[in-house]
Amino acid sequence: MPQRSSPALLPLLIAALLPAAAAAQTATAVAERDYAGTMSVEVDASDVVHRVFRTRQRIPVQAGPLTLWYPQWLPGNHSPTGPINKLAGLQISGNGQRIAWTRDPLDVYAFRLSVPEGVSAIEVAFDYLSPTGGDQGRVVMGQDLLSLQWNAVALYPAGYDAGRIAVSPSLKLPAGWGSGTALEVESRQGDTVRYKPVSFETLVDSPLFAGRHYRQVDLAPGAQVPVRLNVVADAPKYLEAKPEQLSAHRRMVEQALRLFRSQHYDHYDFLFSLSDQIGGIGLEHHRSSENGVDPEYFTDWDKNPIGRDLLAHEFVHSWNGKFRRPVDLDTPHFNVPMQDSLLWVYEGQTQYWGYVLTARAGMWKEQTARDALAMTAATYALDRPGFAWRNVQDTTNDPIIALRRPQAYRSQQLSEDYYAAGQLIWLAVDAKLRELSGERRSLDDFAAAFFGVDDGSYAVKTYTFDDVTAALDGVAKHDWAAFLRSRLDANAAPLDGLAAAGWRLVYSDQPSDYVKQSEGMRKVTDLNWSLGMVVANKDNAVSTVRWDGPAFNAGLAPGCNLLAVNGYAYEGERLKDAITAAKEQGTPIELIVKQGDAVRSVRIDYREGLKYPSLERIPGTPDRLSKILAPK
Repeated sequence: MPQRSSPALLPLLIAALLPAAAAAQTATAVAERDYAGTMSVEVDASDVVHRVFRTRQRIPVQAGPLTLWYPQWLPGNHSPTGPINKLAGLQISGNGQRIAWTRDPLDVYAFRLSVPEGVSAIEVAFDYLSPTGGDQGRVVMGQDLLSLQWNAVALYPAGYDAGRIAVSPSLKLPAGWGSGTALEVESRQGDTVRYKPVSFETLVDSPLFAGRHYRQVDLAPGAQVPVRLNVVADAPKYLEAKPEQLSAHRRMVEQALRLFRSQHYDHYDFLFSLSDQIGGIGLEHHRSSENGVDPEYFTDWDKNPIGRDLLAHEFVHSWNGKFRRPVDLDTPHFNVPMQDSLLWVYEGQTQYWGYVLTARAGMWKEQTARDALAMTAATYALDRPGFAWRNVQDTTNDPIIALRRPQAYRSQQLSEDYYAAGQLIWLAVDAKLRELSGERRSLDDFAAAFFGVDDGSYAVKTYTFDDVTAALDGVAKHDWAAFLRSRLDANAAPLDGLAAAGWRLVYSDQPSDYVKQSEGMRKVTDLNWSLGMVVANKDNAVSTVRWDGPAFNAGLAPGCNLLAVNGYAYEGERLKDAITAAKEQGTPIELIVKQGDAVRSVRIDYREGLKYPSLERIPGTPDRLSKILAPK
């Protein structure tokens, strides 16, 4: 029988909840002044064997109560994912005497202490125990390179705008390593680098990549505002890039500047890891970005264009997301909850421009860009039954709901679809702008007018939904609020932009080169558009099953292993042959499946053959997509 609180206990319960309310008020209230003094953050990153970052901080203080925060709400993550579980060994002292601290049980990112009389600065020491395996999070330290995010290795005083807390950072690297960051070097002694003082907000926005094998490439030669590619790799051979490859990256920068017609940074540093030792990443910052891909990015250039849009995507964020920022993501510090309602602009339009700029720069062939877009569109044409109960707007809550954890049935649950579905919405917007203006204006004009304002300014300029629609109206008059809301709020995938751009989604039994390369990179057999499942080549494990698809309805689930197909040991190509035979002969596909300790037979009565997506021109319509992808 449920236990109920007696009336006599209610005052005690209310009193217990008061600290939570007080903590919420403290988080949102900030002093309207600079923090007194300059905080120092000294990080020793030389212990690559144990993968430990060691932090020492000196923080000016006054006697009395003090709260130190560990950053929780991280820009670019759009969620409360500060890795506080990896902080260990916290010690605080003043004038050589240890100071006791307690963690707030209702705000575990807050450390409460009382500064004794006569103490004008406290010493803070702790270790950041970075992941030693992928099951603990993204690996950020290997034998030959590392990725440092300052939010992971620093505490800061509560009650102040992070932009008004001055900090002097320094970093000890392993012997002989090179590094790249947007921070400016003040001095270097041996392997210890001291950077010029910045605000704590800027520090967190200025990560660092370092490595034994490091190379810096100028991507804007002769320009007044430098743009640099800082590459760290597992081995020297992976740093080697052909001149035509670097030229394509320089053209990407040129195309971005032609698009936005402005720069909101005094220099920009791409941080680029080519590694199997540390985890991949794509994370934006105002004057830099973190980008991590497989080591063969340059050496296998002709074989694998998958993910080549990453650098363009993160570069676009300097304008969209960092300079122009949704108003509900512009918080005074890192312990105020964010709201993600406009991520379909922040991420969705950035996803759109990432594809477009990659094509315009020649980093993708136009056919490659079309094939990549076809895969995106096919995902929403077949693989998102979850739109029956959710919409694009609701998926903007996913960074907070799911915290980017794996999901059993993404097709039914949905997960951050504001990226790719947002991309399709902006394709529809671009096509509509061209139609309304008689092909004279486009989303390029919106980008220049909306993101290109205040050239040279670094100050964040926020935007609202109404700001977006007003800027679109300035390009071509239309009821843009209704246009956008009908796609954001519908229980349907936003697929109409393809036809408006002059193309349609079709399927054939032969995969495009892009699909083949995608399968190869992911090391899978991708049958998502036919049987509705993806199988990992390594252990024949079913990694994805489309909700209500043929495999799902036959009784397959993610995590099972395929042992045999039509009486023979399972192979990916053998299953593809079986799908073709089922279409030609009208016979079901027989599988032997292992799920846990149970082994059973499964019959999939599917007879439509192999299906792979591509785009096909719609005769008699304007070819707007080709114009969108053409260099400017």
